[in-house]
Amino acid sequence: MAQKSRTREESARPPARKRPGTAAPGPGEVAREAAAALEELISHSTEGVSAVRRTEEGWDVAVDVLEVARIPDTTSLLATYEVKAGPRGELLEYRRVRRYRRGAADE
Repeated sequence: MAQKSRTREESARPPARKRPGTAAPGPGEVAREAAAALEELISHSTEGVSAVRRTEEGWDVAVDVLEVARIPDTTSLLATYEVKAGPRGELLEYRRVRRYRRGAADE
């Protein structure tokens, strides 16, 4: 039996997991949806998700966004947006909480 080979991208990314018997999304799905919805609204590319936290109202997701691309890349301006999502992962609100240079260390 031949084994199907996986691309580098497929092997680097863990498979999405659905919890059996529940309709509520998990943190990974909420993070992906929040990043995609934010990217569509603000027209900037997302760099990644730096935090996901469940709250009584739903979810808080911190999404890092490339706002101004510069050369060299270490001088590009990024921002962290706080995205609030409902219990099902739907975007409720967002706000920019921090703007920084890619090469800058956290304070």
